[in-house]
Formats: sequence, C-alpha cells, structure tokens
Amino acid sequence: MKIKSVLTALIISMGLAGNSYAATEIQWWHAFTGRLGELLDEQVEKFNSSQSDYKVVATHKGNYSETLNSGIAAFRAKEQPHLLMVFEVGTATMMAAKGAIKPVYEVMAEGDAAFDSDAYLGAVKGYYTTPEGQMLSLPYNSSTPVIYVNRDAFTAAGVDPDTDISTWESLDGVLGKLKEGGSECPLVTAWQSWVHLENLSAYHNVAFASKDNGFAALDTELAFNSELQVKHLDAMSQWAKDGKFIYTGRRNEGGANFRAGDCALMTESSAGYAGVKKEAQFEFDIRPLPYWKSAEGAPQNTIIGGSSLWVMSGHESEEYKGVAELLSFLSTSDIQAKWHQDTGYLPITMAAYEQTKAEGFYEKNPGTDIAIIQMTGKAPTGNSKGLRLGSFDQIRGLIDEELEGIWSGDKTAQEAMDSAVERGNKLLRRFEQANR
Repeated sequence: MKIKSVLTALIISMGLAGNSYAATEIQWWHAFTGRLGELLDEQVEKFNSSQSDYKVVATHKGNYSETLNSGIAAFRAKEQPHLLMVFEVGTATMMAAKGAIKPVYEVMAEGDAAFDSDAYLGAVKGYYTTPEGQMLSLPYNSSTPVIYVNRDAFTAAGVDPDTDISTWESLDGVLGKLKEGGSECPLVTAWQSWVHLENLSAYHNVAFASKDNGFAALDTELAFNSELQVKHLDAMSQWAKDGKFIYTGRRNEGGANFRAGDCALMTESSAGYAGVKKEAQFEFDIRPLPYWKSAEGAPQNTIIGGSSLWVMSGHESEEYKGVAELLSFLSTSDIQAKWHQDTGYLPITMAAYEQTKAEGFYEKNPGTDIAIIQMTGKAPTGNSKGLRLGSFDQIRGLIDEELEGIWSGDKTAQEAMDSAVERGNKLLRRFEQANR
C-alpha cells in the first residue's frame, strides 16, 4: 500500500508540474475564409510550432462587420479575445472605444518584443497611428484596388488584350468594343464604395470628407457629392444601362464571376490576386486602377483597405507578452514577404518589399507590384491619406443603398450622392456627440 501511495503522489505531482508549464492561450478573432483563411491558419501554425510558451487559437467570426460587432459584444460581456481583426473603416470606432483597447505600442514595449515603428510602410501605418506616430493597432492585411484583365475574354471579343485601359476615358471605348464583341459582362466590381468613391476621391485628390477626411477632427462633414465623383458615377450609370457594367453585390461577389471567366474586367482589391491565381482557368493581367485624365493632378495615390489587429484590454500581463511575440512574428520579413506574395496584400514593412523584389517575384509575376507603386508613388495629401470617420460601416451601407439606386436607374448620381451625404452626416453628428 505504501508503494502504491508513493506512485499515486508521484503521478499527481507530475500532472501538476505539467499543468504549470501549459502554454498560455491567445485568442485571435478574424474575418477570413477560403484561401485567406487557410493562409492565416498557416501563419498561426508556424508561430505555435516556433515556440512552446504560447498557443494562438484563431477563430473565424463572420465577415468584417460581423467580426467587429462580435468583438464589441464580447467586450461588454467581459469575454473579449486578445486580438480582434477590424477592417480599416472601423478604426475611428475602435479609437473611440475608451477602455476597450490596449495600444499596440504599449503592448510591444511592455512585452519587450522586437518592434520598430519606422520599419512599417508610412502609407499603411499612418492609418493606424496617433498624430504623434504611435501605433494603435498593427496593420495586418492592407490592400488597394487595381483592375484585373481576362485576356482570353478580350481575345474572344476581338479586342487586343494589351489595349490601353489606363484611363476611364480609354476604358469607356474598350467596354463598348467588348460588348459589341459578344461579352455579356465587360466590367464587374467588388467593394463598390471603396473602389468607386473612396479610392476614386483619393486617386484624384478630391475630398471624400472635410477635415482631412476625418483625420484632423471629429466635426467632419461628407463631401463625396462633388463634380468629380458625380461625373464618375454618371459614366458607370450609363455603362450599367448599356450592359457594359454588371452589378453583382456590395462586397466581393463579383470576384466569383470574374474568376469563373464570365467577365472581361474587374475592379477589385489587390488581394483578389490569391483567389484569381488559384481559380482562374484563363490568362490574366493586373493593371493600375484607371483615372480620369481630364482631372488635374491625377493620378495621386490610392488608399488602403483591409484590416489591422487591435489588442483588447482586460487580460493578464503574461498573455500580453504572448500577443507581443505574435505581432513581432507576423511583422518579420520572411512572414510578410510570403503573405504579400501569396495574397496580393501589401507588405507592411519595407524589408518585406525589398526581400520580395530581391527574390525576383515581381519579375516572375508581372503586375504584383502595382499596388505598392500606386500607394507610394506620390506623397499623400489631406485628401489621399485615408479615411477616419465615425460610424463608417453604417455610412458605407447608406452609400451602397444609394449606389444601387443609380445602377437601377431610380436615381441620378447627383440625387443619390446628395442623399448619401445628408444621411451620412446625421450619423457623423451622433458619433461626434457620443465621443466629445
């Protein structure tokens, strides 16, 4: 009996010892599915395999809007994750969430993790920093819109696949030729507000909203109902009427049509590259987003979409140390270069860009450097730095609704944008009053 008691005590003590060395769990909520979800899981597996102190658990929580809402609800219930993926238009909402976040610059300093804010691309990190340059959240997946060309569809319609589509003026004529040549879907778009209003404005250096698009102050007002924006939407309205532009949905539904070979052209995120490369059974090109050559000073620079990683408050110091280690890992040149090459998202550090260039990736895959060139070719202005507007997810919903009124022919572009500005400004005033 004495031997049995000794063995029992030994087993119990071994179990307790094992528990004392259990890896600290880090919860990461995200919005990725499909190929992007697979690549995110691959990063998590690499981090978990690289050390034994921490275990990251990645959980898909729906699309971007759903993930943000899940994070807010979880914080209120005191069940928040350590890391929350939030799309760029949720930045102002997260900044205003007093007590809900722990700034990344604090997490990295307290965790003594490798971190140099100057290593990150200025055009990307500026979206997520304070006026003093302190990083509030870590850029994770940042993209900018480009235009994809189905070369086989051009050939089938009797149009030279290398024809000039650098401007909207030239694209107008090309769409007509594609339609005449039998194309049933000359042009499709993903993320209509982001591409055809938000980036359109930045690319032509016109204001989307006052006060540097919300970066300078909370009392901003929307301004995307000006001449340039209305001119562009008028042209698209006519294309829709003529069957040259096919509307498929508010998000990236059009990507499926393009990847299936049904459409000749697609305006979409540079990150659409991952899906196109994997699924397309046709030759394709990536070209710069067109601009109106009649607009003085165009093209300026496009702005980012995508998301950043916000650290939620309310966790233990040891857990934050694990978060810091993960964010440092995700920022390394090898991880970022592979992410950029696999997805079409921008590399968030200059080192990852230089590594990708040195590896010859851009030479072997023409067009994959267009996004970073578009973003960094000119120094950003107050109109082209980005957008930082409260309640912008809801404002986008209003814009989408009004755009659908244009495509259906129920409203003129001017009527729709005037309405969107009026309705959106009401949301901005509520946000301003709530965060004074």
